Amino acid sequence: MFIADTLGLDFLNSIATPVDAPVDWIDDGDGLIDWLAQAKLVPAEELEALRARAKPGELDEVADQARALREWFREFVRKHAGRPLTSAALRELGPLNSLLEKDEVFSRIEPRHDDGNRGLALRTTRRWQSSQSLLLPIGEAMARFVCDEDFSDVKVCEGHSCTMLFADHTRRRARRWCAMAICGNRAKQAAHRSRLKSRQ
Repeated sequence: MFIADTLGLDFLNSIATPVDAPVDWIDDGDGLIDWLAQAKLVPAEELEALRARAKPGELDEVADQARALREWFREFVRKHAGRPLTSAALRELGPLNSLLEKDEVFSRIEPRHDDGNRGLALRTTRRWQSSQSLLLPIGEAMARFVCDEDFSDVKVCEGHSCTMLFADHTRRRARRWCAMAICGNRAKQAAHRSRLKSRQ
């Protein structure tokens, strides 16, 4: 469920209680691969190559690390949500900076594939040396969120028992629900039932 308007929070929402029971979309290595594919953080051919090269249990171990990273980041986001992030938070970001330091990103010139243009473009890519490298684009998405988002706009869905987080980019900062089709409609139905009951 990519509803947060920022991949850093969508990563936190990879475990959520959108209805009644918690769902963890990265509960194992295959779940992590599927989530990364849906998030478009890793090229499909690289995901398949990493899956084919992985030793038994290796991707599950990386998924364990991803879940631990997610829960560390959830604490950080919840602590700072609702107010602007200041440079004082930097000392808390050691685990994220440690992950980012492992990256092997480089640029190269490739054919341009957009709008039928046959020119060249400078593209940034990374070396996918091991299953561990699957954590790198997640760390980058988290870092972009930390640096580019106003933490004042981070909210938790107001839906009963919903745990989804999102960045409220609406004009009046009035968004209340993870998705109107899920929690928003449920809240409207509950309010309607309550009004009917009060009239009886």
